[in-house]
Amino acid sequence: MLFSEQFAAAAFGIGLALTFLRFRFRKSHIEESGYTGSASPAPWYDWLLAALSLLLCAYVTVKFPTLTAMAGTVNAETMTLAGGITLLTIEATRRTIGWSLVIILLALAGYVLIGHLVPGQLQTRKVELGQMLGYLNLDNNGLLGIVLQITVIVIIPFVLMGQLLMRSGGSSFFNDAAIALMGRYRGGAAKMAVVGSSLFGMISGIAAANTVAVGIVTIPLMKRSGMPARLAGAIEACASNGGQLMPPVMGAVAFVMADFLQIPYKEVAIAAILPSVMYYAALFIQADLEAARYGFGKVEEAQIPRFWKVLARGWMFLVPFAVLIYTMFWLNLEPEYSAMAASLAIIVLGFAFGYSGSRMTLRDLWDAVVATAAGLCEILVISAAAGFIMGLFQVSGLAFAFAAYLVELGGQSLILLLLLAAVVSIILGMGLPTIGVYVMLAVLVAPALVKVGVPPLAAHLFILYFGMMSLITPPVAPAAYVAAAIAGSPSMATGWTAMRFGWSSYIVPFLFVYSPAILLKGSVLDIVLVIATSLFGIWLICAAMTGYFTRVLPAGTRLAFGAAGIMLLLPHQASALLAWINMAGAAIGIALITYELKARRAYVRA
Repeated sequence: MLFSEQFAAAAFGIGLALTFLRFRFRKSHIEESGYTGSASPAPWYDWLLAALSLLLCAYVTVKFPTLTAMAGTVNAETMTLAGGITLLTIEATRRTIGWSLVIILLALAGYVLIGHLVPGQLQTRKVELGQMLGYLNLDNNGLLGIVLQITVIVIIPFVLMGQLLMRSGGSSFFNDAAIALMGRYRGGAAKMAVVGSSLFGMISGIAAANTVAVGIVTIPLMKRSGMPARLAGAIEACASNGGQLMPPVMGAVAFVMADFLQIPYKEVAIAAILPSVMYYAALFIQADLEAARYGFGKVEEAQIPRFWKVLARGWMFLVPFAVLIYTMFWLNLEPEYSAMAASLAIIVLGFAFGYSGSRMTLRDLWDAVVATAAGLCEILVISAAAGFIMGLFQVSGLAFAFAAYLVELGGQSLILLLLLAAVVSIILGMGLPTIGVYVMLAVLVAPALVKVGVPPLAAHLFILYFGMMSLITPPVAPAAYVAAAIAGSPSMATGWTAMRFGWSSYIVPFLFVYSPAILLKGSVLDIVLVIATSLFGIWLICAAMTGYFTRVLPAGTRLAFGAAGIMLLLPHQASALLAWINMAGAAIGIALITYELKARRAYVRA
């Protein structure tokens, strides 16, 4: 019987080899513009690197039980394996992700080697170079640890499920359904982007991939409706970014989080329901108000299919999600088995029915497998890098030192510590993939939050939100820049606009730390009250952010809308005073809405 680490090593060797055959040493112009593969033939040295990857990882796979016992031993065998795999992984990381993650890895490794010389709280234990390399590559707390194992065992079935859904016609069904539902309303293209990206994001969970897959349709439609290019790109970037929060899949990170917390995945998914609803509600409301203020039109009638016709042609693609939810939440199967069951349902439905008269073929099935293998190159490399990050923090004790330093810096003040953690999360996350961001923050920042009393699930979701927001926060905002490239807008301007449009994710994480009801923890009354006050508060703040309700708001009224919204968002579970402030905010909000509706009617009569 194989250990999980052996299975992970074998899969990583194949993924590493494919990475060298697919990604060139120097990125071409096509790759820099957003395409992540390479159409050029692999040169001889890439074939050599691929062969070395297979050879070294195969050796580790076969001899892992012996090698892991020798992880702390420095000899020719362990150093050849550890040094070779380290260099191959770093080069693969550079080719797929870029220099940002490589620099972070090298900087962390450098600190681990000299950390014992650093005075003060950030001092670490002494670690020799050979000891560090052996630990990172051969110990089950490093490269072959939990992150890579989850990627190989859990995430691969979900990636395959997404690819099968795309090639069976399921993605076309969801795209057409979004257009049919939202296309006839003001700002229909923007609303379609929000709805479509949330549906697609449930499967992909990768912001950049979601932006490309949905944005190539929605961004041109938004621009044709009169929307500025930077706003169109920003809306798609925010909508795509939120897919990582959207149950039931939530991308790769949620599975890693469940394992970190040692809880069933379904608990993470259930806790994420209301925060994700609040996020997409804010995007949807703001898209509607932006469209109303600036007169962004509907989607052209000729491009809008009839909803009932769309549903009649593709209703069967709701079945795989029903299978996924039933097997995962009712039968309590492991996520990978649920994904396999859903994939089987997609294959049967794709071959039997298809979409719009186009059934799935054996070639589609083969293409889905090939695309899964190609797409996993980056995910496997990112997971390996994340394993290195975890190993570096653990072998040196830096994680504990940093957590203690954060707690002292926060002065035992929870709100100050949360602000520090939010800033650190965004800064550390800039330019990194979500898995890498989360692993780093889960090791560095989450323990500090838990230490001062934040529930572990709330702490981990907090850092996930802010790490995720680094993808749309300038100066490094990868999701926004991908959307900007599609929209033909300035990258930085699109990033700042995305930051404004996605304002809710900079606020909501603070709320669920103080109000467990947002994570569906607590009494039914508390949960209902939180849902009502949160959605009302979001609506009022969106009006203030946009400067429009039923008309363009004067500056004073705009401030009043914002103040009432903030009062409503304050967590009533934290104290009785905040509950009274909630009620006052609701009263002010209702009064403002009544006043604006009367002013609108008076304007219409005049």
